Amino acid sequence: MRISGDYLMLKAIRLFFMLKSLWAVLAALLVGAVLIVISGSNPLTAYQALFTGAFFDYYGFATTLVKMSPILLAGLAVLLPLRVGQFNIGAEGQIYLGALFATVAALYLPEMPGWLHIPVCIVAGMLGGALWGAIPGYLKAFHGINEVIITLLMNYIGIDLVNYFVSGPMMAEGAPYPYSPEIRESLWLPILMPRTDAHLGVAVGLAFALILIVVFRYTAFGFSLDTVGKNPVAARYAGISVRRSIFLTMMLGGSLAGLAGTFEVLGLKYRLFHHFSAGYGFDGIVVAFLAAGSPVWVPAAAIFLSGLKAGANIMQRAVGVETTVVEAIKGLVVIFIAAGLAIRYNESFWARILKRRRDAAEEMRRNA
Repeated sequence: MRISGDYLMLKAIRLFFMLKSLWAVLAALLVGAVLIVISGSNPLTAYQALFTGAFFDYYGFATTLVKMSPILLAGLAVLLPLRVGQFNIGAEGQIYLGALFATVAALYLPEMPGWLHIPVCIVAGMLGGALWGAIPGYLKAFHGINEVIITLLMNYIGIDLVNYFVSGPMMAEGAPYPYSPEIRESLWLPILMPRTDAHLGVAVGLAFALILIVVFRYTAFGFSLDTVGKNPVAARYAGISVRRSIFLTMMLGGSLAGLAGTFEVLGLKYRLFHHFSAGYGFDGIVVAFLAAGSPVWVPAAAIFLSGLKAGANIMQRAVGVETTVVEAIKGLVVIFIAAGLAIRYNESFWARILKRRRDAAEEMRRNA
């Protein structure tokens, strides 16, 4: 009976550690509630307005899905290299390059039927993101240059490249603001929810999340990537090319971020704008860590973060709480998740603790 009790207790402790991301979110919301109280509002009313507007209102939920499309793909773009121990901080720049390549394909390739031209634009966008991911991947895999620094700096290069094109060679005639000509309607993505901007991009993102789940759970390729991430020395001993794995995952991650930029053009904005991304690449970092590196939880993390962004304005209109509170909550989530990375489940440690507790209880019974 005691063994069974200790076993169940160990399972409960293990489950507690497995849900670290959930505790991080709850802790962030709790601190956010304190900030809302300081601002002079009721946190229960504020959170009710935020989550009801983001998930239970037709148009609010559509807005959540619109934001979820790039955030979900950016999260996968960060997660894929993370599985081999690499930090892709460059999803934002990759989003911009993907959007640039897709817009060029939409505007300047010879006209063709939409059913053919849309896939061509999608492939072009993925190639743009893949190129921007392959550069730091190559430098890290074959020259040992820190990928965090390279990807971070390449964000600004990518953003400035797009700004140059939409302010010059690709700027629409007579445009009051830097943006390209509008792409023709036959290249717009199908709408999922009538009378809204919710487009097919979010369904494609979910499909890629499912593909990654299958790859990492059931394929030798996924197993080899996990091996590289957990123990590069053992991976080399097993004949797995660590360099190739790093380069490939950075490139594939970049292609997913490029797809996020592509869908922003084909599914939402219908032209390329100066500074069109609302920091979706950086949101992808939050999603990847909130999902604890698992593609299973990326959709849940993405829709939660998208709901926060979509519901922020609703909360502001309803109770007067500034949208910066939501940004603070996002930052707190990152801080709490980062703190949780230092706390790992150690079964032997907790087994010793439970044994000492059981021995102490038995000693007390004997002395009673």
